[in-house]
Amino acid sequence: MKKFNIGLFLSLALALGFFTSCGEEKSNSKLLLNEVLVNNESNFQDDYGIHSAWIEIFNKSYGSADLAGCYLKFSSQPGDTVSYFIPKGDVLTVVRPRQHALFWADGKPNRGTFHTNFTLDTQNSNWIGLYDSGRKLLDQVVIPAGALKADQSYARVNDAAAEWEVKGASDDKYVTPSTNNKTIDSNAKMEKFEQHDSVGIGMAISAMSVVFLGLILLYIAFRIIGKVSVSLSARNAMKVKGITDKQEAKEKQLGRAPGEVFAAIAMAMHEMQNDVHDVEDTVLTITRVKRSYSPWSSKIYTLRETPHKK
Repeated sequence: MKKFNIGLFLSLALALGFFTSCGEEKSNSKLLLNEVLVNNESNFQDDYGIHSAWIEIFNKSYGSADLAGCYLKFSSQPGDTVSYFIPKGDVLTVVRPRQHALFWADGKPNRGTFHTNFTLDTQNSNWIGLYDSGRKLLDQVVIPAGALKADQSYARVNDAAAEWEVKGASDDKYVTPSTNNKTIDSNAKMEKFEQHDSVGIGMAISAMSVVFLGLILLYIAFRIIGKVSVSLSARNAMKVKGITDKQEAKEKQLGRAPGEVFAAIAMAMHEMQNDVHDVEDTVLTITRVKRSYSPWSSKIYTLRETPHKK
C-alpha cells in the first residue's frame, strides 16, 4: 500500500509538471526575448492596421512552448513596473519549435491576447522582463535611452544569441519581426563550387562517373552471384549423380540448364502471377427461384389418368 501511494504521488507530480503552461524548468531552456521595437512609425502593422511598439519572443528549443500563464513586465522609471499576464485559453500562445511570438505594446489588452497593457517609452530607457507562471525571471533586456531611432529595433545578432545590436540603420541589418534575426540569402558552398566550375563541366563529369561506377559495380556483383550459383548447382548435381570428377561434371554440363528452361520457368511464373482466370472466389450464392402457379403446367391435370392397380 505504501508503494502504491508513492507511485501515485510521483505520477501526479509528473502530470502537474507536464501540464504547467510556463513551468520554470521547461521555460528556462526555451523562451527568450529576441527583438524589441520601441518607436514604430512606418514599420510592421498589427492586426488592426496600427503601427505600435512590439516585443518578440523566441522559442529556441526543438519542442513547443506555451506562453500562457507567463508575465511580461515593463519599467521605464525606477520603482514603476507594469505586469502583463498572458491569458490562458488561446491556442496561439503555443510557440512552435524555433519560432517567434510577437506582442504589441500598445496599452490596449482588450484587443486580444497579444496586446499588452503597457506602452514603451520613446524617451527613456526601457526594461523588459519575461517571467514564468511562478514569477521566475526567464529573460530580460534593457534598451538604452536614445539608442534607437524611429523604426529601428534592438535585437539579438542571431536568434538566441548573447549579443544585441541595433537593426534598421542599414540595408544589411534590417528589422525582422516574427522571423529570424539573421537570414542567410546565399550558399557559401554553391558559390565556391560556381567559382571553380562556372560552366558545370566538373559537375557533369562527377555525375556521369557516379552513374557508370554504379553500373560497373552492379555488373560485377551479378557476375559473381551468377558464378557462385552455377557452382553450387553443379556441386549439388554431382552429389545427386554420385560424380566426384569435376572435369566429367563439366563435360556433362551438370548444374547448367539451357536457356529454354529458364524461359519456360519465367513464362510459368508470369502466367501464375497474371493469368488468374482459373482462380475463383470461394463464395457460394444461393438464390431461391419462385414460379407462379398455372393449371397448364400442373401434373394433376393430365390427358389420361394412370390406371389403379388392384
